[in-house]
Amino acid sequence: MKKKSAFAAIVGRPSVGKSTLLNKMCGEKVAIVSAVPQTTRNAIRGIVNREQGQLVFVDTPGRHNSEKKFNKKLMEVSKRALDESDLVLYVLDASRAPGAEEEEVAALLVPLAEKTIAAVNKMDAPGADFNRAKEFLSLRLPALSNEHCFAVSANTGQGIEELLSALYAIAPEGDILYGEEYYTDQEVDFRIAEIIREQAINRLYQELPHCLYVEVADSEFTEGDPGKLWVRAFIIVERESQKGMVVGKGGEIIKAIRLAALKEIRRIFDWKVELDLRVKTGKDWRHKDHTLRRLIDR
Repeated sequence: MKKKSAFAAIVGRPSVGKSTLLNKMCGEKVAIVSAVPQTTRNAIRGIVNREQGQLVFVDTPGRHNSEKKFNKKLMEVSKRALDESDLVLYVLDASRAPGAEEEEVAALLVPLAEKTIAAVNKMDAPGADFNRAKEFLSLRLPALSNEHCFAVSANTGQGIEELLSALYAIAPEGDILYGEEYYTDQEVDFRIAEIIREQAINRLYQELPHCLYVEVADSEFTEGDPGKLWVRAFIIVERESQKGMVVGKGGEIIKAIRLAALKEIRRIFDWKVELDLRVKTGKDWRHKDHTLRRLIDR
């Protein structure tokens, strides 16, 4: 039997659970997760290896209409992933009624229906309604086969194996692109920056999570058994007034962010890790093209 090999773009409106679903399918933490909409800012790749072959999933930012430069850049990431992928995994939220954003996502996928699989996620949530989602799909994406629509829960694992089997069934044959030991191709510095950002946005409120990014300024690895990794990173906010909000009274918030990030980093990597975490200002960074290109196109 020839192996299957495909890139699959994961698309959907914000907060439908795309990143949680990616992590569940990969069996490892690939993408950071938060209740804050549009936490995902990059095309995050997660790799699933099975006897049938290899699927490379590309998690994309939640599709949300906005004229803001930052959001437009995120939508470019999503569109590029769709254009470059062999398959599409369309994720819907079973606990929320479809709205205007859902209709826009479905319209985008009409010409891609033959290579699309739909996952109606959050079936474990209160008010989950699979039939409502199926009715929406039959109206807005009529070329999508009923056999390509699955009720799943990224939290409990419900329907994940059936979903993966369907994706492998329509994937093209080809040589695998990554070694079978890989579950992501992200570089170490990027993964560490994302973990710090996850811990920061889960401890901050209102608009602040969207106003920050994380930059690893220096890192040094020392060989050994186990190895030792030293990292200096900065949480970067848009205005001076926001620095105090991240630091917290007596430094309690940034300390909590640092300790939680360290715990997660040490769980992922088999190294001793030391983290020097600070805060600085990158004035109005969301409006600067060169900063957005550096952060989002990487």
